Amino acid sequence: MKAWPHSFIGRRRVAAWLGFALGAAALPCAALAAEPAPFPEKGRSIRIVLGLAAGGASDAQARFVANKLGEVLQTPIIVENRPGASFILATEEVIRAAPDGYTMMYAPSSVVAQNPQTLAQVRYDPFKDLTPISLGARGPLVLTVHASVPARTVQELVAYIKANPGKMSYASFGTGTSSHIYGEAFAKQAGLDVVHVPYKGGADAAKDFLAGRVQYYFDAAPNAIQNTATGKVRMLAVAAPKRSAMLPDVPTMTEQGVAGVDMASWLGFYGPARMPAPVVARLNGALAQVLAMPATRDFFRQGAYEAESSSPAQLAELTRATYEQWGDIIRKLGLAKQ
Repeated sequence: MKAWPHSFIGRRRVAAWLGFALGAAALPCAALAAEPAPFPEKGRSIRIVLGLAAGGASDAQARFVANKLGEVLQTPIIVENRPGASFILATEEVIRAAPDGYTMMYAPSSVVAQNPQTLAQVRYDPFKDLTPISLGARGPLVLTVHASVPARTVQELVAYIKANPGKMSYASFGTGTSSHIYGEAFAKQAGLDVVHVPYKGGADAAKDFLAGRVQYYFDAAPNAIQNTATGKVRMLAVAAPKRSAMLPDVPTMTEQGVAGVDMASWLGFYGPARMPAPVVARLNGALAQVLAMPATRDFFRQGAYEAESSSPAQLAELTRATYEQWGDIIRKLGLAKQ
């Protein structure tokens, strides 16, 4: 067996210990490098994309939440309006965004539950292309009629439309949205011959509705309340399973003899697919804090909506359940993708 000189062995031991020491010293640096950057980064803005024109109820809710959310996260929150194509443009904008938490959308249930089943141009899968973050609000749609129409109940409206077949029109805030499907369900259940007029959002629909160019409208409750205050329209019914606590004197459609137009409406926050779990958790926690604030609840209740948060898993479950419920209604109505 060959004997190595002591000097060589000493040098090997020194080299080994130096290598160990240098490697150990590098471990904290490697660990630090592997840690994700804090979210949100100081001063970097987060945008909430909204597929409706500015000025509507959802826009007001989104801007109120954005203001409070910015305070909680200590970073700017910007609401970006991308109206058109029944929220498809806004949804695709969010889907294309980096899944880093700096882009999300505030969307009505129609975006994930109805559009994929009613619109041929929808190219997204709500279950694969979006990340549920939190529920935002619940509230009914309200059947409103222009004051020029001599009807104060649903039965009177049905009688008036039947006396004027093909001459009456109803507005919606987009083809495939809940306001459109409610209109179709109402027409089928009551046997009405009417014309559907879709708009890019609630604000655009309200202009023609208030001017009397369209005669009735299943509108979001905040818009319905605001429009009714002008004296130019009347609220006839809520399209919900039960009366709204904020509109106790407005009966449901079912109470007035028209069943099948009674699905509750809601809005939620979604981001692009594959968002990191810690980022989703951070946004979810911040939204829960904002939506629980008395000021937020009071603001939403002014429009007959209830601010409500949820876990991401709960929103995912609600999305699936609502998709299946609307799918059943759409099939019964025989609505083909347009």
